[in-house]
Amino acid sequence: MEVTPSLSERRRAQKQKISSIIRYIILTVVAIVMLYPIIWLVGATFKENNEIFTSIGFIPKKIDFQAYIDGWYTKGDYTFTLYFINTFKYVIPKILFTIVSATVTAYGFARFDFPFKKVMFSLLMATMFLPQVVTRIPLYLFWKNLGMLDTYVPLVANSFFAQEPFFVFMLIQFLRSIPKDLDEAATVDGCNSFEVLWRILVPALKPALISCIIFQFVWSFSDFLGPLIYITSQENYPVSLALKLNVDPSTNTPWNQVFAMSLISLLPAIILFFSAQKYFVEGVTSSGIKG
Repeated sequence: MEVTPSLSERRRAQKQKISSIIRYIILTVVAIVMLYPIIWLVGATFKENNEIFTSIGFIPKKIDFQAYIDGWYTKGDYTFTLYFINTFKYVIPKILFTIVSATVTAYGFARFDFPFKKVMFSLLMATMFLPQVVTRIPLYLFWKNLGMLDTYVPLVANSFFAQEPFFVFMLIQFLRSIPKDLDEAATVDGCNSFEVLWRILVPALKPALISCIIFQFVWSFSDFLGPLIYITSQENYPVSLALKLNVDPSTNTPWNQVFAMSLISLLPAIILFFSAQKYFVEGVTSSGIKG
């Protein structure tokens, strides 16, 4: 026998439907507002300078990919192929060193007791609040005395020594959510400390590690001030510095080419984020092991 819903149930269902429609409309409007700068950037790559500065719309008068071709080959001696290669030369090692050093450091703080542990952890976390501008000049003089200017060593070295407290803190919090019973069981089975880390904890840390990779990739790939201070030769320029080459206030800057290369420079980070979005969200929001 079919049961017909009561009047109150129908009204409740109707209110929920209206609420959902309103919610989706608001989210759609907010998404459009947030994405409009990117949409405008895409449209601007197909416009001439006069059209860029006289129109707020994102739809160009014609579709012409010449700005991408001219922007990629540039007016200088090098193309963006070299600039992308230079960028990955220090971004990839920096990510690898960050993952290894931050994981080992977080493992020590989360799983072992040693003298002055709380003091050392407090000092490590205190560096998160130290403005980078305070260390710019001392670090520059340090690397200058070592003869390391115009190399990628100053951009990578800090990650080799776990001088990325944000990632260390993130991994410590994630490790604390993993029961120590897993470590004890692995120790009973004959694993030493490094085997426990590699075989038991690292697989469980996968979401957090992927989050660290995404954060470090985005921050390093888009870093402008670091390469500007340490890199002086154009042949060693990363993408962030190469984008500045075409911007000259004294001449007619081809803004469509600048926007085209800016859009291409965004693609690696966008592709990486959407490829690992599931693990990124889990790594950032996870507060413990379920099940």
